[in-house]
Amino acid sequence: MALATSTKIETVFPLRKLSSNPTHNIELLAPGGDVEAIKGAIVAGANAVYCGLEGAFNARNRATNLSFDELTGVLRLAHHYHCEVFLTINVVILEPEIPALFKLLNQLVNTRIDGIIVQDLGLFNLVKHYFPSFDLHASTQLTTVNEGQLAFLAKIGASRVNLSRELNINEIKTLTAVAHQHKLLTEVFVHGALCIAFSGQCYSSSVSVGNSGNRGRCSQACRDEYETTAAGNNFPLNLKDNSAYFDLPALVDAEVDSLKIEGRIKDAHYVYTVVDSWRKQINHFVETGQLFDNDKNLRRVFNRDFTNSFLNANLSKDMFIDNPRDHGVRHAIKEQNAVTTEQIETTTREFYADKDALGAALRQQIKDLSIDKRQLHIHFLGQLGEPLTLRIMIDDPVDNHSSNNKTITIQSESLLKSAEKKGLVQAVLEKRFKNVYADCSVASFDYSKLGKHLVIPFSELTTIKNKLSYLLNDAIEIIAPVDVPKLPQYPKINSQATLSLLISDEKDLYLCDVTKADIYFKLPESFKIDSPKYIDLLNSNPHLIPWFPAVLIGKDYHEAVKILQQVKPTRIVTNNTGIAYKAFEMGIEWIAGPFLNTTNSYALRTLKENLNCAGAFISNEINQQQIKNIRRPENFKLLYSIYHPILMMTSRQCFFQQTVGCKKPTIEDGCMLKCKKSTTITNVKGVSFAIDKQRGGYPSIYNDEQCLNLNAVHDFSDLFDEFFINLTDIGAGSKAELDKIQLIKHFEKVLKGDEEAEFLLHEMVVKSTNQQYVQGL
Repeated sequence: MALATSTKIETVFPLRKLSSNPTHNIELLAPGGDVEAIKGAIVAGANAVYCGLEGAFNARNRATNLSFDELTGVLRLAHHYHCEVFLTINVVILEPEIPALFKLLNQLVNTRIDGIIVQDLGLFNLVKHYFPSFDLHASTQLTTVNEGQLAFLAKIGASRVNLSRELNINEIKTLTAVAHQHKLLTEVFVHGALCIAFSGQCYSSSVSVGNSGNRGRCSQACRDEYETTAAGNNFPLNLKDNSAYFDLPALVDAEVDSLKIEGRIKDAHYVYTVVDSWRKQINHFVETGQLFDNDKNLRRVFNRDFTNSFLNANLSKDMFIDNPRDHGVRHAIKEQNAVTTEQIETTTREFYADKDALGAALRQQIKDLSIDKRQLHIHFLGQLGEPLTLRIMIDDPVDNHSSNNKTITIQSESLLKSAEKKGLVQAVLEKRFKNVYADCSVASFDYSKLGKHLVIPFSELTTIKNKLSYLLNDAIEIIAPVDVPKLPQYPKINSQATLSLLISDEKDLYLCDVTKADIYFKLPESFKIDSPKYIDLLNSNPHLIPWFPAVLIGKDYHEAVKILQQVKPTRIVTNNTGIAYKAFEMGIEWIAGPFLNTTNSYALRTLKENLNCAGAFISNEINQQQIKNIRRPENFKLLYSIYHPILMMTSRQCFFQQTVGCKKPTIEDGCMLKCKKSTTITNVKGVSFAIDKQRGGYPSIYNDEQCLNLNAVHDFSDLFDEFFINLTDIGAGSKAELDKIQLIKHFEKVLKGDEEAEFLLHEMVVKSTNQQYVQGL
């Protein structure tokens, strides 16, 4: 199609000829926080954009986002320039929101949306049963780091997956090869902000200010200022921005399918500049096999300086920067070696002039791009004894060349007859045809060639309208809306709620002799290769139920699978969907752990129907009103934690480098297995948090208060089969160790309605809260 004369779209070359796989191609995927940013991405040469709608269902609530009308216009504009559009519904969905979600999906199903990015496992069930035409992409919020998770996502219906930012290039290459075996495409973030926490496993914003990252309301606690640490830092959690600009050959070699740019809260200027830089780098590499060696334009838009350390497996102190604000001017001053006041002022002035020039280039490029609705001019024609004819002239502002504007003609099957009473009056026709299709607006009606006092059956008018909708929808049948199904509530597995507990140290095995409660044993996130330690422990104590962590990468995932294979436990709890998939394959009963963020009935059905899950913990982020209408599948256990350390975040990076300091310049292979440290950090508001690193575990930050939620026992003894308490010492910080036998006895009495036991628990657990249960999501 011809382009508007003032709009130049950067040529898009495939990378197919550079890959060892002749069918391999790489997509450049750009963020679109608003319409102008999407236009900037299109003219800069993005192959696809991802964007969100106004409302509760996307993980960037701080972005402007789009109205539904804007989305339909963006779809037409993007598709005109051969750019795909993916919609983000990448948050956990609450049970009361299911009707609104159905309403949205009923609207989307008749658009040409190219894919939906999702976090909530319930959406896989909804799409499978009610909206099978949708293409589902697994969000970075699903923390995908091992091959079992890829098999899990393929099993439940994903077509592509965003691999976690923390992975290095060798891990990405391995996982991409596995993904392709499962017919999954892979995305990798190559530019933009880095979270210090694993995405989907960060609760810091939720805990501290009630704004959950799992709901798109992250308040970026990792960018907060803290009291100066022992290592001399005020922003000890603040990472530089990610940039793999010079790592393109390695990503091509890994056969990654999509290079994704972060930035839906960034403006159009930023998006245009970053996409333009990446597009030119890709094209240059295709044409010459070489890379540009200068990333100056990337540094002229917002950045916190750049790192590629996750990608290169070099987790050093250099990943951090003790300033969360824009680094662009400081970099320019350093690059120009400006030291005098005059030199600094000149460099600064030139920097902003160059930045303004990029903005002017963007405005020139997008000024003629429009997402306005197609304008319909509907002409009604026909005389007595003739068919009713509708001739529709379509003015398309996206493709506004007269040679490309279309005319549609539709005729009735019946012939026009004389009306005995009221004929086809203008008011009736306009009411029937004024809302014919979502991205169209009727500009005018013309009746000059329609005879007077004529009529045809009104069913014929409906048929004509449906035919017109079909043609305006690219000759694809309009899908009728789906009603929200009423789900049955099946009975509990246990008529009386029982207690279960978690330990993580052999020294706590004595607790097995003091209670009949189920006892879970928390396995670490890292293992020595071929070590029999945990296999022997579980085989020697068959009453222990293995509890698998949320993050298992590379050899640690393989060692966890060996535990399954050699112990063959009757039942497990897993917070990692890769282990869930292996348990499903092996016929082992498995329970979905609390860090799978389960918040609605359809997520439970995804787990049950696709992978024979036996039960699930309901998320501790949601409140009583959000829990009460959850419907369990048949023969399915529901569990809920009422006592645990409150995890705020888990990271592959080291928290101690910037806080108490560490002699090692980078994280080494032995750090995970050997390091055991703890400290606290205090923000400028005076709120302290415990940093905890267990042997075999990732560095984590915990709230200073424990969760103690006895209200849930009163509210939901008729819903939950099992109430859970965490008796590990993880995240305890400097707090004194409590008498665990006494804790168990009190909790057992609480489940039997003993009010004195509740009082005694609150006396024992001095620093406690149930604020998340009160505020919800």
